[in-house]
This record gives sequence, C-alpha cells and structure tokens, in this order.
Amino acid sequence: MKKMLVSVLLVTLLIAPVFAQGTSESSSQKQIVLRLADNQPIGYPTVLGDEEFARLVGEYTDGRIKIEVYPQGQLADEKSAIEQVQFGGIDFTRVSISPLASFQPLLNALQMPYLYRDANHMWNVLNGEIGQFFLDSMEEKGFVGLVYYDSGARSFYNTKKPIYTVKDLAGMKIRVQESTLMMGLVQALGAVPTPMAYGDVYSALQTGVIDGAENNWPSYDSSSHYEVAKYYSIDEHTRVPEMIIASKITMDKLSAEDQAIIKKAAKESQAVQIAAWADYEKKSEAKVRAAGSQINKINDQAEFAAAMAPLYESQLNAEQKAWVEKIKAVK
Repeated sequence: MKKMLVSVLLVTLLIAPVFAQGTSESSSQKQIVLRLADNQPIGYPTVLGDEEFARLVGEYTDGRIKIEVYPQGQLADEKSAIEQVQFGGIDFTRVSISPLASFQPLLNALQMPYLYRDANHMWNVLNGEIGQFFLDSMEEKGFVGLVYYDSGARSFYNTKKPIYTVKDLAGMKIRVQESTLMMGLVQALGAVPTPMAYGDVYSALQTGVIDGAENNWPSYDSSSHYEVAKYYSIDEHTRVPEMIIASKITMDKLSAEDQAIIKKAAKESQAVQIAAWADYEKKSEAKVRAAGSQINKINDQAEFAAAMAPLYESQLNAEQKAWVEKIKAVK
C-alpha cells in the first residue's frame, strides 16, 4: 500500500508542471493539458466517446484546455486508473460502474439484474434526476461524475439449447465473473455459477467443462465464443452503465467557467458514444447470425425478474432499495 501511495505521489508531482505551466497560446494564456485513461482499444465506442469529449473541450476553450486520451490501458488498468484519479495522478478515466461501486456503494442500485425494462428506460433514468444524483454522489469520494456511456446489455449463451424460461437454465454450468452479484444472479435462476478467467472460457465451452456464459453482442463475437456456443438467448439480464469521472483535485484547480465547459462537453459526447455502441452491436450481431448462431428473444422477463427477489434482499441496503424503487417507477 505504501509503495502504491509513493508511486501515485510521484505521478502527481510529474504531471503538476504540465497543469501549471503548459504552453503559451496566442492569447498569452497558459494551455492546460489533462489526461484521460481508457482500458479499451483504439476505435472502441467508449474511446470514440472520449475523443469527442476531448475535441469539444478543445473547441469550447479555443485550445486552451487540451485533453489527451490514452486508450488500451496505457496509463493504468481500470481499478488502478480509478485510484489514480482519486489521488489526482490521472485527471479523467472512463470506467464501468461495477469496479466504481467499490468506491461508491450506492452505484450498486444502478446495476441490479432485470432492473431496466429496456434501453429507453435506462437512459430515462440515467439522463434524469436520478442519474444526476448518482453522478453528484461521486464527489464525496474524491471524484466528479461527468456522464454515462453505453455498454449494452448482457444475455446468456450456451452449447445446449435456446433459453426461453427459467426452467431451461436449471442445472446449467454458467461461467460468471468473480462477483457476488453475478454468482447470485445465476444461482437464483437455478443454474450453477462457475467463476472462471475470461481467457479460459472458449476451451471450457468447447470441452464441456461449462455449458454456457453471458455477455453482450460484441464480446460474444470478439471472443469467438459463438463458434462453440451457438445458442444466444436475449434476456438482457444486466445493463451496466459506463461513466467518465474526473479527479476532484483536478477540477478544483479549474475556474467555475472551465468546470462548466468540461461538464457540458462530457454530456454532449454521450450521443456520439451511444451511436458508436449501437453500430458496434449491429455489426457483431450480423456476424454471429451469418456464422450460424441460433438467436432467440425472451419476450417476457417477469419470471426471470421475480426470481431475483432474494438477491435484491441480500445485496442491497435500505437506501439502495429505495433507489431501486424510484428507478423502477421511471416511465
């Protein structure tokens, strides 16, 4: 721990001159150079959103504030990036709210299974008063929540048969992330949760060590899991938003006007990211369909959602449960 804090302090000291001095502009103002970390590859929808955010900030400040985007985990992995943003070593990062929830537990209320009726419901929540509350809640943890990005919905796929009802999942060995929430989700549906490293899933499906897994369209495609698990059943059990967070330390160094510009640019970049994600999903879906995957949609989620009652009870505290009810009530 001591070693990590020393490293973070060194990084902070190294970048401080960049923030304070920068390069001279024609207006004689100093350019502020800030860094944004993303663990996804170049061209990925979140990185395209990051780049639009950076472009807009540059445009609105006539180049006085420059945001440099570092994709592919160049600055840090997801968890380390969050920690460095908290300490001011990195200025911004784009992350899933899953690891972020370990810093702000209230966020668990936004990622519960079968919480959102569909994508429209989720965006009505996130871009409304409820979503803004959760962005604002990051400040007490040393962050400034700026905007939500899309990461699609996760569904089940397997080597055996289409899934239409909860009963169809009974006894199936389903690979999950090492997460209490995801293990509880699969168990509540009568399947056997099997934590496993992502890189081992293909061979485990191929050899019958597991019967299935769950993920979004692009991951089902890019992992080539569709080659060995051809049944993809669209139940959209989880929609876990992404978020761009800023370091409160960084933001506090900026004027109120510049902070407002950054928040405005982040919000406006969302449309580009959502459109990029939708295009990314469509291409992946078309590819796996052409390869022979058998796709079916679960039209009635009520049975699946009802099975989650014990999970909601065990995973959420009273405050989180109250937020879940507010989320469900959004039209």
